[in-house]
Amino acid sequence: MSDPFFTPVSGFELPRFAGVPTFMRLPHVPLDHPRIGDVDIGLIGVPWDSGTTNRPGPRHGPRQLRDMSTMIRAGNGATGVRPFEALNCADLGDVGPNPADIQDSLARITEFYAKVKQSGIRPLTAGGDHLTSLPVLRALAADGPVGMVHFDSHTDLFHSYFNGQMYTHGTPFRRAVEEGLLDPARVVQIGIRGTVYDFEDRDFARDVGIRVIPIEEFFDRGIAHVMAEAREIAGQGATYVSYDIDFVDPAFAPGTGTPEVGGPNAFQALQVVRELAGLNIIGADLVEVSPPFDASGNTAFLGVSILFELLCVMAAG
Repeated sequence: MSDPFFTPVSGFELPRFAGVPTFMRLPHVPLDHPRIGDVDIGLIGVPWDSGTTNRPGPRHGPRQLRDMSTMIRAGNGATGVRPFEALNCADLGDVGPNPADIQDSLARITEFYAKVKQSGIRPLTAGGDHLTSLPVLRALAADGPVGMVHFDSHTDLFHSYFNGQMYTHGTPFRRAVEEGLLDPARVVQIGIRGTVYDFEDRDFARDVGIRVIPIEEFFDRGIAHVMAEAREIAGQGATYVSYDIDFVDPAFAPGTGTPEVGGPNAFQALQVVRELAGLNIIGADLVEVSPPFDASGNTAFLGVSILFELLCVMAAG
């Protein structure tokens, strides 16, 4: 039986437009809360986009994602999973970044997630730009490299930007491989597409053994076939899931900084997550939701729907 303390507020008890918004109307349990040791999965906001190199805005993502998440109900209508009954879930709040200092922000995020890991909590993160994934991985993979399933239209494997700047939203997974946080043989990147500067990132992926599945192959083979390969690559070892909202076609998710046409629709965006069932997921993130580019909130609603699917897979596993 689930702990009543961790039961989300029902829309039948308090209208969804009322109350202080937390992720999915869960209790707010900061790291110094007396119930922190009872949390199994913690939802965390990282309102930070200092790694953005063109269109900023993901720093506002967690706030809009929380607001739109009041639409999430207790059960998954497709899979039947009821995550809030299976495990104790809570909103752990935001990591406070330093918007004037990338290195200080990276250190702050890693320190926060190290405490989350020490508490035995699996984190589910709402970003923030994609550089957010690097400090999270520094904490979660401190004991050894992990595998990763990565949904994106970009590999984020570039060496550097702008005369040697090593830390941008286009470089996190290059750094993660170099730092021994990811096992390249257990990493798969799905949905890669768009125009290119060059193929330096793809060359790096090939050289270290990362499997890149471009969008053309994704559609040619179909979701079930591609995701079966993704599960095989990740195996049963510790696996991180990183989901950039620009994996989805901008017709369905325009609120992002680096959109690429020709991607999956909203249903397919959820379907790929359901196909992660059975993996040993130690943490996951949903990044690059940028509210200034979608005032309707539709991108954020799709984002929290993806977060809920990730939560369901983590809870069922």
